[in-house]
Amino acid sequence: MSTMPPVNEQNIRLDGKVAVVTAGANGIGEGAAMSIARFGGNVVVADNDAENGERVAAAIRALGREALYIPTDVTHTEQIEAMIEKAAAHFGRLDILVNNAGGSRRIRFMDQSERSWRRHIDLNFISLLAATQAAAKVMISAGNGGTIINVASSEALRAAPGYAVYAACKAGMVSFTRSMSLELSDHGIRVHALAPDMIETPGLKPYFDNASEEMNAARDRYIPLKRLGSIDEIGSVVVFLASSMSSYLNGLTIPVDGGALASSGWTRSPADGNWNLYHG
Repeated sequence: MSTMPPVNEQNIRLDGKVAVVTAGANGIGEGAAMSIARFGGNVVVADNDAENGERVAAAIRALGREALYIPTDVTHTEQIEAMIEKAAAHFGRLDILVNNAGGSRRIRFMDQSERSWRRHIDLNFISLLAATQAAAKVMISAGNGGTIINVASSEALRAAPGYAVYAACKAGMVSFTRSMSLELSDHGIRVHALAPDMIETPGLKPYFDNASEEMNAARDRYIPLKRLGSIDEIGSVVVFLASSMSSYLNGLTIPVDGGALASSGWTRSPADGNWNLYHG
């Protein structure tokens, strides 16, 4: 029998909890960090962008929360481990880990060098393994459970020509999420993944701002909700998964994509707006 009390508005709060957000200085990471803080959490911003890392930390403090910026190059495992150790020492606990670090550039696999493969793997996957292991050790030692949220990508769930190694890393992240949701469940640690698609981040904003009317129309035919997602909309899902509102959820991969994955090749006709698999 469940011992959970009836749900109330306090279940969404993260008061007193401590979160680490990798690549938290910009974009989706910033959205996650700020959302956690707005719901009462204290945040460690781990990033190699000192200017923006300090900016986000200052914005969190302005909300009345504690924040710590720790310079971290996530392609170096020892820096990740040192960051987690410093975060735990400073706050005395660790409740939430958001594995957000990652990135790619478009290149055909047959033109991609081994150095590029390894860079993609270190940035997108090895960083996840290192942060998860280090953070989970802290959570297990404290005995209070926790939540780990891995920011994957829609490319983890479909083909991605030009991004093959990146997509493989993200697919590995989804599989790793499922395995960790079982391995860590005995310790009260829940593990989830997010699969965002077109999110308006600083890195992509110039592309979207300079898109032609035709390109914007094509995007709206592709995304059922007919718009880009925001970093705050990613942050809202992070808050939900990190809170007790989701206490019986574990091992999920949630597409945060305006319905793009659900369409699975169906797009709106440019002629009449009807959904079709192809347009003549």
